[in-house]
Amino acid sequence: MSVDDQRALEPAGVVADYQHQHHDHFRFHRPHAHLSSAFGSDAFGKNAESFARFFGTPSFLIAQTLIVGVWIYVNAAGWTTFDVYPFILLNLAFSTQAAYAAPLILLAQTRQADRDKAHAEADAQHREALATASQERLEIALEHSARMLDLLDQNTKLTALTQELSARIEKLTAEIHATVVQR
Repeated sequence: MSVDDQRALEPAGVVADYQHQHHDHFRFHRPHAHLSSAFGSDAFGKNAESFARFFGTPSFLIAQTLIVGVWIYVNAAGWTTFDVYPFILLNLAFSTQAAYAAPLILLAQTRQADRDKAHAEADAQHREALATASQERLEIALEHSARMLDLLDQNTKLTALTQELSARIEKLTAEIHATVVQR
């Protein structure tokens, strides 16, 4: 009886549980779901993570470059004098931005590393489960192979016994025939 035949004879709930357990690809990732947000799941955390992620985008870099270029051009051309050369106010704005951006980015990287580690562990558990299932299937296949070899051995012995009995029957038939013909 094959494994599928055995499963067909089990109650429906057991089969459904087996199928759910073996086809739920994210079952190893669920214990790490709490790591999904780098800054927490509240509004501040979500906004802080979006802000930290925005710092590395081309949109941010292009917008910042344009703003700095316009700032320097407007002040260097003399159109305004609120931040003349050496652009102390611009330097203060960059320092303030760095003071807030650096911790947010480092925190996001640290939490991302934690998420990556948790996902790597979940993937390792998944690979281990696959290896265990593969090993179980291999053991079942070896058991079936051993049973087949045993059946083949029994068949060979039965064939030899049948040939031996056929030879004895043929010999007895010849003896009976010889005895009946002599009379």
